[in-house]
Amino acid sequence: MSEGNDGTEGGATETLHASCVAIGGHAVLIEGLSGTGKSDLALRLIDRGAALVSDDYTIVRRTAAGLRAFAPETIAGSIEVRGIGIVAMAHVEDVPVALIVGLGEPVARLPEEGLRRRIAGVAVPRVTLAGTEPSAPIKVELALAAVGEAE
Repeated sequence: MSEGNDGTEGGATETLHASCVAIGGHAVLIEGLSGTGKSDLALRLIDRGAALVSDDYTIVRRTAAGLRAFAPETIAGSIEVRGIGIVAMAHVEDVPVALIVGLGEPVARLPEEGLRRRIAGVAVPRVTLAGTEPSAPIKVELALAAVGEAE
């Protein structure tokens, strides 16, 4: 993870080891170690109507309005599909970050409410899921809806 000042108000920028999709205009960061299913979950969410922001690494910038997600230039518009390779795909940029999904960690049956992670000084709601479960895309959508209701 790196931090810097990119000239935006607030100035903090971090590069996260996370894939990112946009659902209903809100960015969902999917983080986890290599092999935990970040790209796979992103691909399944895209199949359900989400838009690719970035695969594997995502730049997050703090602005006056909150966090915004972008793809690094070198990987913008591409996603790694295990067993197929790197695939070109339409993508969106400058999407407000609403949720972090953590993969590869133990998943609590009834998780603690209000879990958050600070990114570039901003607290972002966070859930932990098993990314390879068939229901994972639906769980992401439900978590994002719950975050929207809590705001």
